[in-house]
Amino acid sequence: MKYGLCNLSIVPLRNEASDRSELETQLIYGDLFQILESRKNWSFIRLERDKYEGWIDNKQFVEIDKSDFTTLQNTPKALTDDVLDYITLEDGQMQLVPMGSNVAVCSFLNHSFEGNVKTSITPSYEGIIETAILYKNTPYLWGGKTHFGIDCSGFTQMVYALNGIAIPRNASEQATVGEALSFVEEATAGDLAFFDNAEGHITHVGIILDDNYIIHAHGKVRIDRIDQTGIFNTDKKVHTHKLRVIKKIIK
Repeated sequence: MKYGLCNLSIVPLRNEASDRSELETQLIYGDLFQILESRKNWSFIRLERDKYEGWIDNKQFVEIDKSDFTTLQNTPKALTDDVLDYITLEDGQMQLVPMGSNVAVCSFLNHSFEGNVKTSITPSYEGIIETAILYKNTPYLWGGKTHFGIDCSGFTQMVYALNGIAIPRNASEQATVGEALSFVEEATAGDLAFFDNAEGHITHVGIILDDNYIIHAHGKVRIDRIDQTGIFNTDKKVHTHKLRVIKKIIK
């Protein structure tokens, strides 16, 4: 088995081994992964973070051995805490890194970082809401996970990760985690709300706020109203998503 480490700011993980293929998700600086298949220009990988699989360009990561993978995997994470920051490379040049990058790998890569980090995080509803608000107005991007573009489940995954909670990548998988609530009124700000389509498939997720509001990625990360029917778009004055279930993740 081969292993890899994302040493760049943001790297696309694609559905097929082609630059034209659909973006599935993104790796950000410090992400670890297993290499399941190697080709001349592409590798099929499984992310350590959430077991997501896809194709990555061989020019956009560094290969590491199993012992280094295990060491880095067991090293406590140090996640960048600012919307955008930078690391200093071995040659003295700067490289931007997005919020949530794991700069605990810097010493291994002979990089340095002097910004703010989150370590030994105690999950809290207050922290989740504070982090979620920092993503407000981020443009929607299918497969995105940063302030340059993010999708609904990438948004919730990153917000929770920055508060010490690992959840799956996709909305349908996230909906399998936590305790189900029966009514919106039972929810606490920071809980996750899931929404389904006409076929009953969960296709959207957002984070509950106080006073029957929700923050979610739809066109951009925005705040709308939520009721027992679903999300009420405050601009269009219509319900845009049908509520399926609310999940309490923090006990």
